Amino acid sequence: MKKTFILISLITGSLMPTASAQQAFYTRKSNGLLDLTPAGATHLAELPLRCMQQEFPYKTGIVFSDTSLVTAPKAYHPAFYGCFDWHSSVHGHWMLVRLLKSFPDLSKKQEIVTKLSQNLTAANIAQEQRLFQNKENKSFERIYGWSWLLQLQRELLTWNDPLGKQLAANVQPLATQFSKAYIDFLGKLVYPIRVGEHTNLAFGLSLAWDYAATANDTALQQAIRQAAMRFYAADKNCPAAWEPGGYDFLSPCLEEADLMWRILPAKEYQTWVKAFLPELFARDVTVFKVAQVKDITDGKLVHLHGLNLSRAWCLYGIARHVTENRAAILQLANLHLESAIPHVASGNYAGEHWLASFAVYALTTENN
Repeated sequence: MKKTFILISLITGSLMPTASAQQAFYTRKSNGLLDLTPAGATHLAELPLRCMQQEFPYKTGIVFSDTSLVTAPKAYHPAFYGCFDWHSSVHGHWMLVRLLKSFPDLSKKQEIVTKLSQNLTAANIAQEQRLFQNKENKSFERIYGWSWLLQLQRELLTWNDPLGKQLAANVQPLATQFSKAYIDFLGKLVYPIRVGEHTNLAFGLSLAWDYAATANDTALQQAIRQAAMRFYAADKNCPAAWEPGGYDFLSPCLEEADLMWRILPAKEYQTWVKAFLPELFARDVTVFKVAQVKDITDGKLVHLHGLNLSRAWCLYGIARHVTENRAAILQLANLHLESAIPHVASGNYAGEHWLASFAVYALTTENN
């Protein structure tokens, strides 16, 4: 099948004509899915590499329990102090590990290895733990940051490399801490959190489930399964027409559907998802129009570029687990992904400090 190339400018983020400065970002495989190229991986890697050791600007979300925390964020976040906020730093680290595993000869390999080794030391992780052990900050970064940390640890655990094994050993104490915190939290949560931003429960549970399955954390898996069945098993007719909200970077409907194929047996899932999102199985799929952004410098409005990327990975996951209308669902996923890719490297920090991670997750979701 003829390959389709999208050319992207790392500086402007816009579609550009062919030139020596541009590289093919991804190709279209024979099965219609999009495949990240080494050149695209190099471009994307540059974004977290720029910011993972950049202290400012920084948005902290901690509670200052006393004056000991009135200090530079690097003092209490020595591993994850860059990329504007804690969770963006975490998934930036995840992304670099994923790229190294996917492209062992990546041109940025040595810089990635150096910075991962400098940030993810046992001492730095122990210091990170101390903040989460502070009673006023036990819920800091719940749910989103916890979940990305678990996803980072999953990536490290499956990296067959001496460095990967060492970093996994360093990060494991924090992953174990979050696993226990997750189990405790889910035991107390009475209602699901159905929002399009950081506290979306279904997205967090998907990442946490994948970690638990890899780490053989059966207690966490059991807690997630029980919560998912309690909150979502009886859901029908998700109000997809209400999406998106103006600040969304996650789709409440699609994230739930992407979680439940992990939880339900295959046959039950197909019945459930058709009742939950019947619009996806119509002859003409008109639900989930590509979201538009009018101001990429606005940190909230630019969330919608992330929404297009996260919708893509959800739709890919759903398509892999249904037999009906699969081609149309994949086409919708590709449409969202292709519309978002040109905006990942926009030249504006409001999006650049995090969107590359979403792009890599969407482009490599087939391998999850």
